[in-house]
Amino acid sequence: MKQYTLLIGGEPVATSHHAPVANPSNGDVVGHMPLASEADLDQAVAAAAEAFKRWSQVSSGERAAACRAIAEKINEHAEELAELLTREQGKPLNGLGSRFEIGAALAWTRHTAELDLPIEILQDDDEGRVELHRKPIGVVGSITPWNWPVMIACWHIIPAVRAGNTVIIKPSPLTPLSTIRLVEIINQVLPPGVVNVITGENSIGAALSAHPGIAKMVFTGSTETGKKVMASAVATLKRLTLELGGNDAGIVLPDADPKAIVEGLFWGAFINNGQTCAALKRLYVHDSIYEEVCRDLADYASKIVIGDGLDEASILGPVQNEIQFNKVRELVEDARAHGGRILTGGAPMDRPGYFYPITLVADVDHGVRLVDEEQFGPALPIIRYSDIDEVLARANQNPAGLGGSVWSADAGKAKRYAVQLECGSVWINKHGTIQPNAPFGGVKQSGLGVEFGTEGLKEFTTIQTVLS
Repeated sequence: MKQYTLLIGGEPVATSHHAPVANPSNGDVVGHMPLASEADLDQAVAAAAEAFKRWSQVSSGERAAACRAIAEKINEHAEELAELLTREQGKPLNGLGSRFEIGAALAWTRHTAELDLPIEILQDDDEGRVELHRKPIGVVGSITPWNWPVMIACWHIIPAVRAGNTVIIKPSPLTPLSTIRLVEIINQVLPPGVVNVITGENSIGAALSAHPGIAKMVFTGSTETGKKVMASAVATLKRLTLELGGNDAGIVLPDADPKAIVEGLFWGAFINNGQTCAALKRLYVHDSIYEEVCRDLADYASKIVIGDGLDEASILGPVQNEIQFNKVRELVEDARAHGGRILTGGAPMDRPGYFYPITLVADVDHGVRLVDEEQFGPALPIIRYSDIDEVLARANQNPAGLGGSVWSADAGKAKRYAVQLECGSVWINKHGTIQPNAPFGGVKQSGLGVEFGTEGLKEFTTIQTVLS
């Protein structure tokens, strides 16, 4: 079984120790992750800092061309990346699985390549000229999660290098191999040291976020870990972009047609098996159509094939890891104990791997863990309501504020309610459909800063005002 290496300064770096990476569908070892030491991290920071001296001076046009070339390399290796991603993450090759993820990584890379931050003229008159310049920050540290490892790696890496920074990325220890391969591919284009990858357990991520040679941290993951990253930035006042957990509310108005919205509701909640920060995680349905929505969702769920991600027939795969699998199981059992009505699923599947079926739980309310906590898996609570103003207030009680949605036959009315939700992104008659030209980020405890588009690119720069 392959032993992977770090990539530092454009060269593979072997480590003394490795850890196995397992396929969540069957427990088979996919490969062995290198365990980086703090000396390896210091070497990576030094390589990135040296590369920054040159890369920060490269013209915007040359950096754009490099990002376009990266996109073409990703495209050339798309099927290879997709298969490796499926083996270590579990998601199917088909549908909204690994091929979809690699395609999205490609789309974001291509879009970001075409962004630019030209000098802004704030004043130019007889009293003087004032220019606003956006300059690269320096060495960017990136920590990525296990749910969309390749796509999120591109969200972190590409805008950073497009703006003239250099990067050290540390992927989740649960899904490191596809990111190592991605960085190898990127290094076929970029100068040595511009993008480096170190891997290991969470301790090396903590060392990365605290390292004095890192000028900015970008982190996608849980709110609790995000708080630790934020705390570690204090000593050196690192810049931060934090995209953290969500507990997104979807509100179905009484005029909605259940059959027209059921597919959107389902995939809003269960894309990537519910293992998505901006998935629909709390579904509020008006009393007048509550039972119909429950019935139609259960019927739709019954048609979804769950299986090994390498099986072309699979539409959803396993939960990615044992900790998340057990959390989903615990939350469902707690909901059942508090009167939740199990419409579908409700218990682990009788097969090897971390397979948990699509689980719809009706007749639950606030105070039940499945409603109050982020499940991050294939279980959805369905909550009955009768008063729209009351349900908006209750939806906003949660400390998370990543995404939300309103569903209605009248889009204008839905928008009037949608803008009252306390979240960074809100959708009308859909949920979680992010796109590379639309800024994305959370409010409250769902994060700081934004990603995507020009606003996301600005996050990788500092402002210098030039007055003459």
